Amino acid sequence: MIVTIQPSKLKGTITAAASKSSMQRACAAALLKVGETIIHNPGISNDDKAAVQMIQDLGATVEYKDEVLVVNSKGLTTKEDITVNCGESGLGIRMFTPIFALSPSKITINGKGSLLTRPMDFFDEILPQLGIQITSNAGKLPLHIQGPLQPKAITVDGSLSSQFLTGLLFAYAASATEAVTISVTDLKSKPYIDLSLKVLEDFGYSIINNNYESFTVNPADKSTQKDSIDYTVEGDWSGAAFLLVAGAIAGDITVKGLDVQSTQADKAILQALIDCGCKLSIQSEQIDVACPTLGVGGSGSLQAFHFDATDCPDLFPPLVALASYCTGKTVIEGVSRLAHKESNRGLTLQDEFAKLGVEIVLQDDLMIVNGGNGLHGATVHSRHDHRIAMACAVAALKATDTVTIEEAEAVSKSYPNFYQHIEKLGAVVS
Repeated sequence: MIVTIQPSKLKGTITAAASKSSMQRACAAALLKVGETIIHNPGISNDDKAAVQMIQDLGATVEYKDEVLVVNSKGLTTKEDITVNCGESGLGIRMFTPIFALSPSKITINGKGSLLTRPMDFFDEILPQLGIQITSNAGKLPLHIQGPLQPKAITVDGSLSSQFLTGLLFAYAASATEAVTISVTDLKSKPYIDLSLKVLEDFGYSIINNNYESFTVNPADKSTQKDSIDYTVEGDWSGAAFLLVAGAIAGDITVKGLDVQSTQADKAILQALIDCGCKLSIQSEQIDVACPTLGVGGSGSLQAFHFDATDCPDLFPPLVALASYCTGKTVIEGVSRLAHKESNRGLTLQDEFAKLGVEIVLQDDLMIVNGGNGLHGATVHSRHDHRIAMACAVAALKATDTVTIEEAEAVSKSYPNFYQHIEKLGAVVS
């Protein structure tokens, strides 16, 4: 699909989409919980749909009723030699694999697209320590596993992704018969672990966070767990970051449906918006954001900023779009976290934004964006990466001419309504 974005002025109110980070964790918890889970505000992204399909493959029944998702589960009930597909979801493969391994069945885990090239060596190293047989395709998909997983004290490397640890925490929470500790070195993206712990707590599990150096998982108290659980999926700070940046660049908009107390890592976009000098009002029910009013001599323009995205690497694309319109050199830390995303996002952002006239320098773990020089029209490519497509669309809003995005349908992975939402706010999209 090809999408074109015309230079546009945004105005209006929009409600953030559901968080796929929250939705997928809710699906995992609903599968592990024996009984009924009612999920309110369920997500509709491709990653969300993959999670729903996976829990059905593992024995849960699901039904959509009046805009909620009702999940009934007896725990993991699988037949021998089942195959599950994670789609293109990195969280899906990393979180669900240890959960699948709770079953004694032989399970083949596969995916598609960019997920087929992502490294899964973590599982080759860790799962055998937990009594699980595993074979992989030289550290990549497909994985063939057979459990059941046997929780025990281990040490894991948290430097590549916190999602591997999330999967172990879910699996341990559901299976531990005595307190057991997972130690972790060099843990990245700590806020995502906070989100995992919050979801597990909401479903009645007890895990002690020992300053992110280790996590003690206590046996579940079945007597206190509810027969039915209501869980509401949060608004998505990852997708909303693009809306908020769009407001700072080319708008005067209001975004609703976001929890300002959320543990989602990408809530940190608010700090970048504060630092760049846009007009910003943060309230419990809504966030108002607008581009600054230019004064005499151009005063009031957006200003370059310094931001550490090590714990929130998914913010790189919207941050680059924002920095492109900020006068001066914006420095973003954490480039090493970008190599194993849907694309190598550091290089992809450098290449695609160069087409728009923005110079990006990659220096060790830093990304330096030379902004404030204006963007021109061009044809760019999503590289099949949802966040690259959205970043280019947002950057196009104040370019001097039309920006054409090839393979623009990539947004369906996380935010299928993205183009409709910015169009509702006044973007000229075709």
